[in-house]
Amino acid sequence: MEDLFGVIRRSKERGVFVALSIDGTKRSGEFVCDLPVPDGLFQREVFISIGRSMLKRFQMDGQSLEGEVVADRLLLTY
Repeated sequence: MEDLFGVIRRSKERGVFVALSIDGTKRSGEFVCDLPVPDGLFQREVFISIGRSMLKRFQMDGQSLEGEVVADRLLLTY
């Protein structure tokens, strides 16, 4: 991840607009997976709802998925 963030930083310094879709609101059990992002690297953060988790649909075998809404996190350098 450090290498990826370094490439994004260098690209941003050259005036390149970068959009990174990563992690979002995924969970592992009750633990929310959250990736720390270097301060100042991105200008905006947008969460995009993608509906119900397909993985959870298989794991829960017919149980209600009402509480299993997932969002992708879109990080923008512009």
